[in-house]
Amino acid sequence: MSAKAISEQTGKEFLYKHICTSAAVQNRFRYANVTSETDWDRLTQDHPWLLTERLVVKPDQLIKCRGKLGLVGVDLDLVGVQEWLKPRLMRETTVAKAKGILKNFLIEPFVAHTQEEEFYICIYATREGDHVLFHHEGGVDVGDVDAKAQRLLVGVDDKLSEDSVKEQLFMHVPDDKKEVLVSFVVGLFNLYEDLYFTYLEINPLVVNQDGVFVLDMAAKIDATADYICKAKWGDVEFPPPFGREAYPEEAYIADLDAKSGASLKLTILNPLGRIWTMVAGGGASVVYSDTICDLGGVDELANYGEYSGAPSEQQTYDYAKTILSLMTREKHHEGKVLIIGGSIANFTNVAATFKGIVRAIKDYQGPLKENGVTIFVRRGGPNYQEGLRVMGEVGKTTGIPIYVFGTETHMTAIVGMALGHQPIPNQPPVAAHTANFLLNSSTNAATPASTRTASFSEPRAANDATSAKKPKAGVPAAASYCPWLWPVKEEFTGDCYAKATMLFSRNTKAIMWGMQTRAVQGMLDFDYVCSRDEPSVAAMVYPFTGDHKQKFYWGHKEILIPVYKNMADAMKKHPEVDVLISFASLRSAFDSTMETMQYSQIHTIAIIAEGIPEAQTRKLIKRADENGITIIGPATVGGIKPGCFKIGNTGGMLDNILASNLYRPGSVAYVSRSGGMSNELNNIVSHATDGVYEGVAIGGDRYPGSTFMDHVLRYQDTPGVKMIVMLGEIGGTEEYKICQGIKEGRITKPVVCWCIGTCATMFSSEVQFGHAGACANQAFETAVAKNQALRDAGAFVPKSFDELGDVIRTVYDELVANGTIVPAQEVPPPTVPMDYSWARELGLIRKPASFMTSICDERGQELIYAGMPITEVFKEEMGLGGVLGLLWFQRRLPRYACQFIEMCLMVTADHGPAVSGAHNTIVCARAGKDLISSLTSGLLTIGDRFGGALDAAAKQFSKAFDSGMLPMEFVNKMKKDGKLIMGIGHRVKSINNPDMRVQILKDFVKGHFPATPMLDYALDVEKITTSKKPNLILNVDGFIGVAFVDLLRMCGGFTRDEADEFVEIGALNGIFVLGRSMGFIGHYLDQKRLKQGLYRHPWDDISYVLPEHMSM
Repeated sequence: MSAKAISEQTGKEFLYKHICTSAAVQNRFRYANVTSETDWDRLTQDHPWLLTERLVVKPDQLIKCRGKLGLVGVDLDLVGVQEWLKPRLMRETTVAKAKGILKNFLIEPFVAHTQEEEFYICIYATREGDHVLFHHEGGVDVGDVDAKAQRLLVGVDDKLSEDSVKEQLFMHVPDDKKEVLVSFVVGLFNLYEDLYFTYLEINPLVVNQDGVFVLDMAAKIDATADYICKAKWGDVEFPPPFGREAYPEEAYIADLDAKSGASLKLTILNPLGRIWTMVAGGGASVVYSDTICDLGGVDELANYGEYSGAPSEQQTYDYAKTILSLMTREKHHEGKVLIIGGSIANFTNVAATFKGIVRAIKDYQGPLKENGVTIFVRRGGPNYQEGLRVMGEVGKTTGIPIYVFGTETHMTAIVGMALGHQPIPNQPPVAAHTANFLLNSSTNAATPASTRTASFSEPRAANDATSAKKPKAGVPAAASYCPWLWPVKEEFTGDCYAKATMLFSRNTKAIMWGMQTRAVQGMLDFDYVCSRDEPSVAAMVYPFTGDHKQKFYWGHKEILIPVYKNMADAMKKHPEVDVLISFASLRSAFDSTMETMQYSQIHTIAIIAEGIPEAQTRKLIKRADENGITIIGPATVGGIKPGCFKIGNTGGMLDNILASNLYRPGSVAYVSRSGGMSNELNNIVSHATDGVYEGVAIGGDRYPGSTFMDHVLRYQDTPGVKMIVMLGEIGGTEEYKICQGIKEGRITKPVVCWCIGTCATMFSSEVQFGHAGACANQAFETAVAKNQALRDAGAFVPKSFDELGDVIRTVYDELVANGTIVPAQEVPPPTVPMDYSWARELGLIRKPASFMTSICDERGQELIYAGMPITEVFKEEMGLGGVLGLLWFQRRLPRYACQFIEMCLMVTADHGPAVSGAHNTIVCARAGKDLISSLTSGLLTIGDRFGGALDAAAKQFSKAFDSGMLPMEFVNKMKKDGKLIMGIGHRVKSINNPDMRVQILKDFVKGHFPATPMLDYALDVEKITTSKKPNLILNVDGFIGVAFVDLLRMCGGFTRDEADEFVEIGALNGIFVLGRSMGFIGHYLDQKRLKQGLYRHPWDDISYVLPEHMSM
């Protein structure tokens, strides 16, 4: 959603902070907010003017016509304000159809003025530019400003001049006020542009001898511009429409949405309702709401929402558990229903998203059964069969009634079932598995022969095989149609530039902006199954890597597609390209598209990104119109021309391409806003007719780059198209151009239309649907009004979306009957091998893994150490010792064991610069080597003679102890064998100068370990060795080695065999390596910090012993 209403207080704060005008704007920041929690003493301290001035008080909750509703208290003192608030604050009131609680009020200074000092001004955005409405009479009784006000259109990228304001808006303004008003209006317009307002109304605006006073204000801003305006906006709170409460769950989902590349929306309409929805897709979510309301469920509809854009399993889980938590709080005497619906996905892995929903259902199975919840599921798209299977299984295992349906069932049929209007089929037909379509029995890797190139109902046209030529910019088409808005009172400016009637052919070549390998492979597979001679993707542009080539499949064969760092190189090396498919992010899409339009070879651009600010989109549209370029999007999946070309992920995976006959052209062309619904239209059209000739999803934003009329006129002028389908929606006025085109005879082919969003008129408060443009600002923008206008104009309009397929079939059958369409014989498409990764996803193949791991799993939403999620590791405060226990020993060790490990790491961290490992590290660091090289140099010295005695000591002492040797026997045997006892002896420390590291560890072990037989044995050996020589003590390596054996054997977490295995495989030396690495890194950083130069060992510390016959 882009345009969002802000409170009056927020709007005025923006104005007072950022307006630049010579006019004296009065009462800046003089407003006070009052709620039921307000401390009046504190309020008067913060705003002392409340005690001295006359005041105005009014609710600040997006309520229109407050004055006429008696919701404005005027010319009161503070006591009067408090008395005025008593019967209103926290009381329910009705505004139009909406009932709500008055809970937020605004107090401002009262401005005494006359009627002659009141003015009205409004600025609002349209596709062509920004309209400024001005009337010299403002106030409560301003009346129909659309009819009375002076109007000025400021075109996209144009500036508002003072002269134009005076000449076109101020005809009735007194001369003494013109200069002040001109400066204010121009400053206000600049503020409107700079802060990305989409609507700004002030009524009344008072101008007197003291200056300008902004009395009442209403405004909307483009929320998608947050990344541009954050510094000026700050943290903006968007209040809900009056009559609808703001729920914390809505805020939670909004926060998830903001942090995700997917789309997650939730609006709670009636928390006590029995009908809940969880719908995938912005367009589909509206269709489901329409159907529920059509079948009488409007009063029981609990929520509106959607999830789309391939949310992850965790995101879907979070979304689903929020819905389930809400719907299981209050019981309903009839039980409740949950409708998990959606259209046929283009690229979302249905099984993956359903995993999140299944997790949530399992977590809430108790409350769901207690509330008598029945779940109905209908979905299609990649891997939907597995998703439906999993959903059905969870119903059986939990005992929750869950009914699942796929693409064989009409999208909204489950609504009738859920509401009891139609029976639930016992065993719905099972759709074929994805894999059944794709595995090729042939080993021939060559491109198959061409099967079908023209429309399915007519011979091939000569021009179908030629690339569309772009006419010169500025030259109007011979039969161009300059559409105007009807019956909306808006102006149309600018010329109509000629654009290509045919956007795509079998020879169309495209450049892909973005590293979208999956989308490219999908396009190549589509090309192959359509029997194209060459791939449709010529190159990719990705500015974050150097030029290189990317590997893809063309049928069975591997091919390379070049990837360029910059657009200029791609265009220069591929002059045959005339289409750009942009997967640029919402932040970079504007700049990359503007750059693309510099190249005259480009005639079509598809912009996939959702959330581009409307002001930027309008600039793109203007530049495209100037250059004769057709833009599809933003916020779209793209479009498809069966047998020729498809944009990105349009049409879904190959199973849907084949099931919907999109590999060859039919006779029906469609245009839709929604990408998901366009795929549903593919399905509907393929079942009701001979198939799709071309389909375009123009995008869900308020200002799509190309309009319904643009594409319907193309279809009208395309011989292969015999009938047209348009799926419009609530919001905007583009559908009225279709009405005008039919009435004037510009559109003569049969047009089947339906506008979704009919439910909006049944809601008591305004609901912003999933698409940014799906919101009616005036009555004629409602879906109901549009459907009636289309019906009156002569279009074929069904009674509901449920009947859309039937109406399409009826019109098609009539065209077949009168000979307009002659269905051709079906030709089977070539088969395409399935990608290995997708076959594995579907569970069709298995292969032995190259690696096995049992300690860590990073594949899910959360890192897991030996079965323990990372959040639990921190929640339990396991520390470094606990993590080491999980990763090294696959155990959750006792607390004392974790502490002992950490103590070992501390005492082994360093032992000065003189030891061999530290010395090597220092030498490398001073030689200019990097951290990794220097650290490695030090680590390579670790062995039996330095630091590596832990394992050896543990093994020697364990073997002696386990064999039953007495300590004296062990010492004598080692002496007899001529072997050193590992872990015994120290160069500096002795029995008289003990190593405090050993003493610290000994005290801890004796105080915390359940038993220490191995340590006691080693200490007995130490008594014998120190009696011979005082420095033959149990050193720190030996102590850690034997103590670790005691830990492994005595802590209760390991069997004897497991404990011995860890000693054998070298786990104990890892303690020294890990600990001493900290010291080596410290020495490296120390040498760099001290800026020490290259080390050269001094001569006087080297004994040169050369052979005598070589000496001088």
